Amino acid sequence: MTPAPAVAIPTWQCVMVCWGDKYPIELINHLMQEIARHAVSPPRFVLICDLPKPGLREGAITVEFPPFFLNPAFKKGGCQAKLAMFEKGVLPEDLPAIYIDLDTIVLGDISVALALMDSPQTVAMLPSAIIPFGPIGRSVLKLTNKKNYARGNSSMVVFHPAECHYVAETFRSFFAQHPDFGFRPMVADERFISWVAQPFMKKLPNTLIVKFPGEFMFPWRWWLYVKAQLPWVRKRRAHLAAITLNGLLIKPEMLVKMAEGEIVVDNKSRQLVWSPSTLGSYFKEIPQYYAYLKAAD
Repeated sequence: MTPAPAVAIPTWQCVMVCWGDKYPIELINHLMQEIARHAVSPPRFVLICDLPKPGLREGAITVEFPPFFLNPAFKKGGCQAKLAMFEKGVLPEDLPAIYIDLDTIVLGDISVALALMDSPQTVAMLPSAIIPFGPIGRSVLKLTNKKNYARGNSSMVVFHPAECHYVAETFRSFFAQHPDFGFRPMVADERFISWVAQPFMKKLPNTLIVKFPGEFMFPWRWWLYVKAQLPWVRKRRAHLAAITLNGLLIKPEMLVKMAEGEIVVDNKSRQLVWSPSTLGSYFKEIPQYYAYLKAAD
């Protein structure tokens, strides 16, 4: 009798959050498929959701949102509902985790980000402010009496669930005192994570993941063409593992329908020129990544 093939034991977990029915199961499954396909070690997938997900990828675990984090105020632009992933009892505590937004293009192995964890307390995110994570950010936090600090973007978050329950616990405590989000770090999940975990924060490098608007959009259109030709930019872009479509404008269903030369301008006056001259190989790779959306039309 031929022995059954060995099943790889996960060494990390990939966490996703979904409330409501905005994201179809096809998109979630496709993201899981691409993450697993590129990862050296296949992850355990955990989806935190508030509705049943029939047809979800085989083996993926669904866990229910804690009722507290389904407050309608938390499901708006600030996305404080995402802080549910830090709530004790929500995620398994045996493995480190990488949270990833559902609006993310995965083209490589995101699990390499786990190497940034120099301790189980490490929390890693993309930086989104001038003040850098690390000694400078911690010094600014201390010198300004915790008013200013290094901030990150929560499209991807590397952390260990067993070590980060204080994030959700502290948010609960502050919300009881500031139900109107009067305490500034509470206005968005990424701001709160950055503030409360500042002593342990590290940055995710732009050689691993980038924000689409920050990488491929700019107010000066000519700069997009120049940037795309810079040797170090081309080298860095060639090895990206993920591109996150953060923000409300640039979304998958839009990108697959764009015509060459089409221009989009966001609310910060940043321009996108949909062209191989500005996007390089991603002009073809992004539509190919989302080819299943075209097939569904």
